[in-house]
Amino acid sequence: MKALVFLGPDTVTCRDEPDALARSADEAVVRVHAAGICGSDLHAYHGHDPRRVPPLILGHEAVGRTPDGRRVVVNPLIPCGRCARCAEGRTHLCPERRMLGMQRPGCFAEAVAVPEANLIPVPPRAGDVAAALAEPAACVLHALHLCARALARPVAEARALVIGGGAIGLLAALYLKAWGVHGVRLAETAAARRATVARTDAAEAFDPRATPPEAGAFDLVFDAVGTAATRRMASAAAAPGGVLLHIGLQDNDGGLDARRITLQEIAVLGSYCYTRADMVAALAALADGALGDLAWVEERPLAEGAAAFAELASGRASAPKIVLRPG
Repeated sequence: MKALVFLGPDTVTCRDEPDALARSADEAVVRVHAAGICGSDLHAYHGHDPRRVPPLILGHEAVGRTPDGRRVVVNPLIPCGRCARCAEGRTHLCPERRMLGMQRPGCFAEAVAVPEANLIPVPPRAGDVAAALAEPAACVLHALHLCARALARPVAEARALVIGGGAIGLLAALYLKAWGVHGVRLAETAAARRATVARTDAAEAFDPRATPPEAGAFDLVFDAVGTAATRRMASAAAAPGGVLLHIGLQDNDGGLDARRITLQEIAVLGSYCYTRADMVAALAALADGALGDLAWVEERPLAEGAAAFAELASGRASAPKIVLRPG
């Protein structure tokens, strides 16, 4: 089968790989229809993720079809099913979890082997692009549920700042708009990304280098980038008693203002992935059009995957999300 294979820092190539095979009777081989490039795939592409060891087929945001005709979204997180976190239903925090595109071959291929328990039926009304966005949308939904529990007032009453105009940041703005939040602001340094955000009408996009966000003004700050610079921005922008949600993972080089966070009782929350329930709910929202028409997603053939990675890595891609099509 054809697959896009990570070979080492800044190198992926489309080549022939052995066909995907089920490892047991509890697995299915899914013929991939579409798979999205995630920021974590780019992290690996740059050689910054020791968990992703080349040669490796990356990719974990996918929709496809099983041999018996079922159209499914792939949940890439494979938990142990035995630990305390699994028993609590928080399988995304399982210390023994494995992941497609990390410890197992991923979805940038014509087919991928997946445990049956990790397959989620796709509503007939959902197109391939909407279904392929279920995984990143579930990450955002999970994070916003954490915020909702921590905020002193309903999310719809919050003044919200999103940092980053990639797929996670834009999906956060779209979700906040759908939840009734007015006047969401979105900080993004790339002009092309700001223009894309503006076309969705999800948020007011601005360049924080030219106009830093108002200090202490936001009840909810959603950091979808995760660098020292964005953590400093988030620490300054959060209102007293507000919530700072950290979901981006670009570096681990400090930036949080611990003194201000302490003295002004700012809740700092980390958010990682999602539960199956989050993924099912996100898929339904996408299928119903609750997050807009998704015209900001760009589709490309799998054979052009190397060029897509290079454009995303260099910042030349204006689309917050590129979806690769093996067919």
